[in-house]
Amino acid sequence: MLHLGDYNYLEILRDLEHGLYLGSDDGDVLLPRKYVPADAHVGDMLSVFVYRDSEDRLIATTLEPKAKVDQFACLQVKDVNRFGAFLDWGLEKDLFVPYSNQHEDLHVGQWALVYLYLDETSDRIVGSTKLAPYLSYEPITLEEGDEVSLLIGPEKALGYQVMVNNSYLGMLYRNEVFRKLEPNEYTQGYVKKIREDDKLDVSLQKQGYNEVEHAAELILERLKKENGWLPLTDKTAPELIYQTLGMSKKTFKKAIGALYKRGEVQLQPDGVSLLTNP
Repeated sequence: MLHLGDYNYLEILRDLEHGLYLGSDDGDVLLPRKYVPADAHVGDMLSVFVYRDSEDRLIATTLEPKAKVDQFACLQVKDVNRFGAFLDWGLEKDLFVPYSNQHEDLHVGQWALVYLYLDETSDRIVGSTKLAPYLSYEPITLEEGDEVSLLIGPEKALGYQVMVNNSYLGMLYRNEVFRKLEPNEYTQGYVKKIREDDKLDVSLQKQGYNEVEHAAELILERLKKENGWLPLTDKTAPELIYQTLGMSKKTFKKAIGALYKRGEVQLQPDGVSLLTNP
């Protein structure tokens, strides 16, 4: 059975001027010539993404879309007409989000969290920014401090809207972000708080004492790799600290303080040095 909106492993049946025809239980699928791998031959098996083109024909591509059916994604609006919005999801044919599927009107250039699904009536892949029907409503078994997967969504007034474990909506607050985040980026995060509305506050770093201990070990490892010296102090810009060590300036200062009290580092005007045991 052909999986529309997903990757399929199909056999090359025919090689014609305009492309390859791939076999499936639902009929032959065209892989246009511009997507044909140089070493492809009749009889080979190819992994291709299958969707419908602008004329509703089944089409295969070796391009990688930014999301598949039954996934969330953060995509940018390329065009809007009287029927709805069209979002860039990495393929020639943009993802259609009809007005009936829009939580609020979408505008060209805007980034939005969207859920992709296969419309049973039209057999087309469409998107929806009305996310509520596609979130998990099972009791949240996560606990504060748990490591989770974050999909970075659009930037809001307070910070970044995120999808947590492809199941829950969350918020990553701007004052806790110390590096550049890209829409539709996947990254590791941690549960900071489970709110009463079943939405999650998350962080890019571990919280509390464990966070400091973890940060201290990272600093020690980095010092050893850098011959016992890091040009970082409590005056260093937060962005540089995050770029160097992947932690906030607040966490860095706590971790350095802990290492200093334990007699493992020495603080210098222009950096921190590793103390070797006698």
